[in-house]
Amino acid sequence: MPKKKNEDVVEENVAEESTKKATESGKDSDLKAPKTAAKLEEEGDIAADYLEALLDIADLDGDIDIDVENGRAALAIVGGKLSHLVGRDGEVLDSIQELTRLAVQTSTGDRSRLMLDIDNFRANRRTELTALAKEMAEEAKTTGGSIKLKPMNAFERKIIHDTIQDLGLTSESDGEDPNRFVVIYPA
Repeated sequence: MPKKKNEDVVEENVAEESTKKATESGKDSDLKAPKTAAKLEEEGDIAADYLEALLDIADLDGDIDIDVENGRAALAIVGGKLSHLVGRDGEVLDSIQELTRLAVQTSTGDRSRLMLDIDNFRANRRTELTALAKEMAEEAKTTGGSIKLKPMNAFERKIIHDTIQDLGLTSESDGEDPNRFVVIYPA
């Protein structure tokens, strides 16, 4: 199964804030342990069943790959003509991912952080955004000024933040969804 490294910064920030608040308040009982590999595999199986049913209803072909990476279930639908399931700028993909997360939550009773990729959209977008982050980091170093990027979703912002951090610079998100954007600062 192909591995994809996808993360959602919004969910991670929420998890970090919850952990911080629970720790500060001394309520360690509010903290949940990370999900086991078996739990994540179960989420992947439930999600795959849901997606398979969705593909059947829409009479679409596609294979579903299931994996566990970075502490979450990761699914990919490949093959067939699936670009319309991605939509403009991944909007349909984001919606299908959210519906799949809800289906898993309904079945397990636990919130899911699963990631879905269709037609390699997220993998390709990761490559594009990594290149953009490197280019903008170089511009920030050269000019000595901050660089504001166009609005992006949480997945896209996370890629930018990770790349900028790897390059030794800093970045932060600003604004409110759907117009939230990344600002890159020189060293």
